[in-house]
Amino acid sequence: MSIVETQEHQDLRAAVAALGRRHGPGFDRDTLWSEAGKLGYLGVNLPEEYGGGGGGLAELSIVLEELGAAGCPLLLMVVSPAICGTVIARFGTEEQKRAWLPGLADGSRTMAFGITEPDAGSNSHRITTTARKAADEDGGGWILNGRKVFVSGVDITDATLVVGRTEDARTGSLKPCLFIVPRDAQGFHRSQIDMELQAVEKQFELVLDDVRLPAGALVGDEDAGLLQLFAGLNPERVMTAAFALGMGRYALDKAVDYAKTRQVWQQPIGAHQAIAHPLAQAHIEIELARLMMRKAAHLYDAGDDAGAGEAANIAKYAAGEACVHAVDQAVHTLGGNGLTREYGLASLIAASRVARIAPVSREMILNYVSHQSLGLPKSY
Repeated sequence: MSIVETQEHQDLRAAVAALGRRHGPGFDRDTLWSEAGKLGYLGVNLPEEYGGGGGGLAELSIVLEELGAAGCPLLLMVVSPAICGTVIARFGTEEQKRAWLPGLADGSRTMAFGITEPDAGSNSHRITTTARKAADEDGGGWILNGRKVFVSGVDITDATLVVGRTEDARTGSLKPCLFIVPRDAQGFHRSQIDMELQAVEKQFELVLDDVRLPAGALVGDEDAGLLQLFAGLNPERVMTAAFALGMGRYALDKAVDYAKTRQVWQQPIGAHQAIAHPLAQAHIEIELARLMMRKAAHLYDAGDDAGAGEAANIAKYAAGEACVHAVDQAVHTLGGNGLTREYGLASLIAASRVARIAPVSREMILNYVSHQSLGLPKSY
């Protein structure tokens, strides 16, 4: 792949950056989401025949990165168009595509994603949310039972794409099945998790208590195994990298501007290598992570799921580390001002850690790379 962006990508980046500057920090999430949808940015990765832009993950990651760099990231982009939109576009029925993709593309409909469970954590093979087929005399369809945690934005989305397993696959190899669960489905309960991290998209625990769904709620094939699941998880990692890189760039830009103008003795503090070199290092780390993110998006869009899996995990790891380093260095560059509301960096100290933890921890990525890339034996 070319390491130089196409003119089309450069134009997209410039246009989204301009949109981000118009909104900026303190943005109204609903207003920005609506405008981004009307401009075609939210569905740039979805098929044209369903109202999308016909692009791919490369384009969608540009949108999220540039909005983040302007201080107004849309976290739900990681979930609604990237995970759910991709899964439905690749594996959904024609009816599901017509029902969901146009709305996901223009932002008028949104979807959350539920995979993590209280007792499973990072071990998705221990998923216990089960789906059993209802008897024909009971109306057919599916009945779901289980729990999910750390599900973003359930209160503001129209439905949740829930990962479970069929009842006859509760043990042994993971055979995930994905269901579209409407927000108001009977037996579908949510409770907000009290988070120290302040964000527009709240976190929820979900309880599915005999949630009855029609047969058409199943996305794809119940026996498709991991293929459908990772069709959503690889985009999730790439988009998390984009989210992290946008945040890191935003913090770094703030610090660089401050270092250019803040003068304590005879010259701006940015002239001192103790200030300049750490900022330069943070910039290098961000640029390196961006290259890997672009590689991952390119491989995914080209249909190389295996290659994209490795690259997406590496990109997510590198971007998370670069983001945390950039935010920390930005706060230190501003000193006491870095902790004030005026400069808006202190809140990023906690927010930047999200990219290290979610949707998969850096330790689990190291496990993946050591096993899959290096061929080392597993310890678990």
